Amino acid sequence: MMLTWIYGRTFVVERNRFDKIKLQTWAIPKYKLQYRLKWQKESIENLIEEAVLEADEKGASVLSLGLMNQASFLPIISHYMLESCDNSIKSNIVQSEELNRYGEVYVKKYPELKVKLVDWSSLAVAVLLHSIPKGTTQLLVGGKLTKVAVAVAFALCQKGIQVAVSHEDEYEKLDKSSGTSSEGKLVMSKSYSSYKIWLVGDEMTEEEQRKATKGTLFIPFSQFPPKRMRRDCFYHTTPAMQTPMALENVDSCENWLPRRVMSAWRIAGILHGLEGWEEHECGSTLSDIDKVWEACLKHGFQPLKIPALSK
Repeated sequence: MMLTWIYGRTFVVERNRFDKIKLQTWAIPKYKLQYRLKWQKESIENLIEEAVLEADEKGASVLSLGLMNQASFLPIISHYMLESCDNSIKSNIVQSEELNRYGEVYVKKYPELKVKLVDWSSLAVAVLLHSIPKGTTQLLVGGKLTKVAVAVAFALCQKGIQVAVSHEDEYEKLDKSSGTSSEGKLVMSKSYSSYKIWLVGDEMTEEEQRKATKGTLFIPFSQFPPKRMRRDCFYHTTPAMQTPMALENVDSCENWLPRRVMSAWRIAGILHGLEGWEEHECGSTLSDIDKVWEACLKHGFQPLKIPALSK
């Protein structure tokens, strides 16, 4: 890590083959702590930009942005607007001081890019929607809102599921985004004990976790998993799926995930390559959720079992 930090370039950590495509995983030589430092923003953005241009020059068809490398630098979300059109969800998100607005910066700076930039948002939304146990009528959203969280909350309201928010500022953001489309399903609630299903993101406090009822299922929409404070509750993984056996050279676990389980941001890039989709998925854009989910299942990726239901 120290050598690559001094060298100052991305490096390959894994190579895979799946069906007709070849895959490489490139790592940015920065620690998580550095992503939280304002003075590191320019250095990190330059490394990502160089990787985008290198991938484009080498003829890569898709580059997916993972974990900290998309819109994770001091996000300040001030307004949301969502609209549903032909089973797709699009969002107009006004943000400041972000890393690269989910890759949108590079698309605008280099409009001639041939490589397609993909964040994991549409597949993450699909995975989350299919992680909620059947028969659920209400759930609680906690933690810092993101592009994914807003889209999931909007979709749940459309499905007739009551979405409760415990913080007034977060409620106002979601309320502005959905407008009349929530059909009264978005509510403000200070009662944590009423909800057995929690969708959780970054900045969910330990105090909030302690208020959860015994047997509560925590489903994270964040890139990093929440700290497991409760032994009497269940914790699902961050958005991820089981990979098909045809995916070659998967020799190590990805971060905290089980073996042969891949996070949504990596799978989203693979799907783009397999399907030959020509659009970018970055910035405020979300691809058609149903189309992405169906493509995922078609190529052999499978949903993970929900801990509370598998026990």
